[in-house]
Formats: sequence, structure tokens, C-alpha cells
Amino acid sequence: MSETKGMHGVSYKAVDGTYFERRGLRRYAGVFSLWALGVGAVISGDFSGWNFGLGFGWGSMLLATVIIGVMYLGLTYSIAEMSPALPHTGGAYSFARSAMGPWGGFVTGVAENIEYILTPAVIVFFIGSYVGAILGTDAAIQPLYWVIGYLVFLGLNLFGVELSFRVTVVVTVVALAVLAIFFVSALPHVDFQRWAMNIGVGPDGALAELPGGGGPWFPDGVHGVLGALPFAVWLFLAIEQLPLAAEEAVDPRRDMPKGIMLGIFTLILTAFGVLFFNAAIGPGSWGLRASGEPLLDGFRTIYGTDIANLLALAAILGLIASFHAIMYAFGRQIYSLSRAGYLPQGLSLTHGRHKTPYVALIAGSLAGFGVMIVIWLAYGAETGGSLIGATLLNMAVFGAMLSYIYQAVSFILLRTNMPHIQRPYRSPFGIPGAVATIVIGLVTIYFQVTDPSFREPVIAVAVYYAIMIVYFAIRGRHHLVLSPEEEFAITKGASGSGH
Repeated sequence: MSETKGMHGVSYKAVDGTYFERRGLRRYAGVFSLWALGVGAVISGDFSGWNFGLGFGWGSMLLATVIIGVMYLGLTYSIAEMSPALPHTGGAYSFARSAMGPWGGFVTGVAENIEYILTPAVIVFFIGSYVGAILGTDAAIQPLYWVIGYLVFLGLNLFGVELSFRVTVVVTVVALAVLAIFFVSALPHVDFQRWAMNIGVGPDGALAELPGGGGPWFPDGVHGVLGALPFAVWLFLAIEQLPLAAEEAVDPRRDMPKGIMLGIFTLILTAFGVLFFNAAIGPGSWGLRASGEPLLDGFRTIYGTDIANLLALAAILGLIASFHAIMYAFGRQIYSLSRAGYLPQGLSLTHGRHKTPYVALIAGSLAGFGVMIVIWLAYGAETGGSLIGATLLNMAVFGAMLSYIYQAVSFILLRTNMPHIQRPYRSPFGIPGAVATIVIGLVTIYFQVTDPSFREPVIAVAVYYAIMIVYFAIRGRHHLVLSPEEEFAITKGASGSGH
């Protein structure tokens, strides 16, 4: 079975049995583990990052969260249908490869790769912010915290899928418990009008703090809602990584849809909980709009600095949960693209005993850390601050939006062109849900590329994206391998679909 050389402008290399033996994974995850992986990957968004959207006004952030929530429901229901129908570790690349051919698979895979390389960088930045705030250390040593974070969790991801999932389950449950404690503790201190609504328009027309609160819901109008969209994404970003665990799930056809849907509804609850309770107590929307550790600021209001610092140590577990889970994701994502030949094939080698994609994990960690250092040097240790976190966040969101649009298009094409493939689960939103994902994703990208604050970093990501397309045109498309994703696509679902 082979695809003719020249069809779609690609050609395949013949490989022997040892190729896939050296790239084997181990099945372990059930529904609970998949739920924990999905929630764990995202939960850091409740601890840091989302709050930058408060700078446009609380009402703007609320409406942006509703809009983005609709987008994620459309996306996750689409993925819940596609993932058991195409149960391969390729995830978004796999869906797009079957729907749009090798070029579609590659551009989707690169977009997702950008998201998963940059998202851990954002998270470890916030981990450093929390640790620095708790210990009172100088901003200049932040890169040391980043190095430690990458080394520790790279190690945990290298020593087997069982350990990865066990760590994910523990830290995810603890992170949810910390949020629950925060919500209950904040309840007696809530003064919504005073704190959440403390942003208005100053005499010069710029947004300003209103010390007594009572500000308008949308102080920056439509622009404010659009401006808050990328930060609302941070409350849900990475739930879509679950299909990357398909070849390590015990029964992906049965368990993957359950894990995805349980995960998104858990995240919807925590997103609106943190948006309300964190902003409705001091220091309020204005005070949190540029904070690197908003939950710690809230704990300080409730308990004072000393006790808050102790609680913040537990809160860091929320960031750790996502950092660990998304390192898992970029390892599998790089592995799948490499196994199929879209990236250099050496990146897909797995450890002989632990069966983890160790080369992909190391390469992804080095790439993410390298981007952080470049941005750190560009902005400076003292002046960068929250700007570094917001810049990295917008870069990750740009890659995510591209991948979401491609996945939604893939869903529509698979529904239209491959109606015969077995679908253990069907999205109740169908094609309209996928269309909503595309429209909201395009609106978010439009604001990102037109916002002068983040235009240059987003353009830098676009340039990298273009370089990768040139790489595929010159080399990658001539070295593809018949991985399970490729066989499934070539045979229209007749092969490559086994568990």
C-alpha cells in the first residue's frame, strides 16, 4: 500500500519493522486520567494570564469569556467526534491530514506545535512570577526558575507514561481544591461594584482606576471586548490536546469523548468562578490587570501576606499541573509529526524501557526556553515584567487559533467527504458548531494582528510559520512515512484505524 509519488506533491520512504519498534508508546490512560490531563493542561489559566483581560474592563472580559466559551464548545464537541474516529496520537495533524491531505496536515501540525511549544513557556514564566513574589527575589534571577522548572518536569515526563499521568492526576486535583478554597474564602469579602467595576474612562480618554468602583461594564466599548478575547482563551487553551494521548489510552473510542467533555465543562465552571471571585475582592480589576500572580493577590486580601504566601505555594501546583501536562502534549505532538516524516525522523525515537518520546521532549523544552530567553533579552529583566508574559501568551494564542480553525475545517470536510467512517460519538452541534469556531477564531486573530501592543511578536510567529512551510516544500514532503495517520488518510479509513 503506497501513495504514488507526486500525488499531493509528496513521496513516501520505505521503512522496516524496526522503525516503529523504536517508536512505540504504552497504553495506560482511562477516562479519569484523560479528564485530569485535559483539565490539568488548562488549569494554570485560572491562576495567571487571564487577568490581563481585566485591563479592558470586567464586563469586557466577561463577554469575551462567553464568546470564547462558545468557540471551545464548538471545538471540543468536534474533536470529541473526530478523536475516536481517528484514534491516533497525531491529534490535530491527524484530523487535517485525513481531511485536507499532507499539506493540510503539515500546516495544522505546525500551528499546534507553535501553541504547545510556547504555552509551557508562558506557564513557567508565571511559575517564576509566583515563586519570585513569595520569596521576594530579584527579577533578574527569573531565568533560573525557568531552568529549574524545565529540568524537573522534563525528568518526570521522561520516566514513563504511568508516572506522567499519576503526577498529572495529583496536581490537577490539588489545583482544583485550591480554587475551591479560594472561592469559598473570597465569598465574605465580595464587593462586586467596588472592586470588579473599578475601571472607567479618565479625563484624557484613557482607561483609569475608579477608587470607589461603580464603573461601566464596557469602558472601552467593542474594542475592549475584542482586546480581551486572547486572554479569555487562556481560561480554556490546551483542552484540545487530549487526542494526542489516543495511542496511550486504554480504549480511545470509548474514553476520549468522555474525557474531553468532562474536561471542558469542569473548565467552564472554574473559568467563571475565578473571573467573578478574583476580581470581586481587592485589589479588583484595576489592581489585577497587570499582575503575574492574581490568585496570590486575592489570597493576600483574604488572609494577609504570610498565610497567603503559604497558600500560594499550593496555588503554584495549578501552574505545575499545566506545565507538566503540556510538556506531555508537545512531546507527543512532535513525536507524531516526526514519526510520519513531517519533521526530522530522529525526533520520534522513544526510550527503550520507558517508551517515552525523549528526543521530542528534550527538543521541545530547548525550543520553548530559547524563545523565553530571546523575549527576556528583548524586553529586559526590569522593564519586561508582565509584558513578557502577555507577549508569550499572545504568541501561543495565535498558534492555537490557527490550529482551531484548521481543526474545525477538518471536521466539516470529514463530515462531508468521509461520511462512511465509524463515528462512535457524534457532535450535537455538528457543522454549525465548527463554523462558530472558525468565525470566532478569525476574529481573535484579526485583533491580534491589528493590536500594536502585540503585533510584532505575532508577526514573528507568522514568519517562523512561513519558514516551516518552506522547509516542508523543500525537504519534508519528500521524506514521509506510512505512519498510522498516513495509512488511515490514504485508504480513506480502511487502514491505520486500529487501537
